[in-house]
Amino acid sequence: MGNMRNKSIQWPETIALKQRDSFTAIADKVSADFDELLLKECIDKSSLPDNILVDLYIPLAAWLVQQQNVQTLIAGINGAQGSGKSTLCLIIQLIIEKGFDKRVATLSIDDLYLTRDQRKTLADTVHPLLQTRGVPGTHDLSLGLSLFEQLQSSQTEISLPRFDKAIDDRAPVEQWPVLTQPVDIVLFEGWCVGSHPQPASALSQAINSLESEEDSEGCWRHYVNEQLASGYQTLFDQIDVLIMLKIPTMEKVFEWRALQEQKLAASHDEQSGVMTEEQIARFVMHYERITRTNLEEMPDRADLVLKLNDDHQIYEINTRAVAS
Repeated sequence: MGNMRNKSIQWPETIALKQRDSFTAIADKVSADFDELLLKECIDKSSLPDNILVDLYIPLAAWLVQQQNVQTLIAGINGAQGSGKSTLCLIIQLIIEKGFDKRVATLSIDDLYLTRDQRKTLADTVHPLLQTRGVPGTHDLSLGLSLFEQLQSSQTEISLPRFDKAIDDRAPVEQWPVLTQPVDIVLFEGWCVGSHPQPASALSQAINSLESEEDSEGCWRHYVNEQLASGYQTLFDQIDVLIMLKIPTMEKVFEWRALQEQKLAASHDEQSGVMTEEQIARFVMHYERITRTNLEEMPDRADLVLKLNDDHQIYEINTRAVAS
């Protein structure tokens, strides 16, 4: 894509952003914390476009604040594995809290995973592939709906679940962060957040070796699709606005997911839960079907689409009308 550092990101003219005059002052207020966050996330600031705070992140935070016409706004953040959803949420939470004086909670759909034992039961009774976390059918939807109800009711003392990917199991309850005040905005992120099911006819043909070799009769993918069509739509109906981080191609998922795994390895002394490249390739195949479907149809209905280039940088922002 060439050198992005001197290229400003243009917001669609259809989006009227308030408080534009205050963006520079907000940047001054949050810049030190922003730099510290980038360092913690192992992101080289020199690789980012100039003025990215004022051009991208602060306007995005301002747009979300403007959408809060309900007591608590639930913003869905969709993006394929490794697209940068978690980092984006950290940045947006920082800016909204310090720059706009609003309280934010971030929840990943990953934190709603069933426990390892619960997934083993699914694997034993439905299909062995359900032992692997991630696909619809492997989340605790009642936990998610209960959390949204608590967050929207301004309840205090809310414990947010956390899942430890390095041990492939839910973290102990005593490690869950506790919210002690009502929040204004919830950032709900995940690879399948806001996803729609496929028609049954689309499931007949396997799309990768995992499906052809380990789900030859289609039992697993039909089960996943049925779960996505039912309880997951109830969960996703709680979302007020949907933002999509759109990757260039499906092939980027493996490359960027591998980078995630390197970060995970660096943060844990025990490496038993960290995957090799071969394991990552097989792991990603579990999510390929829904990810490809999202890339095809979600841009037409997401409220905002943030397009990523091959260098992992957001280079264009579209609204629903022009997102495809």
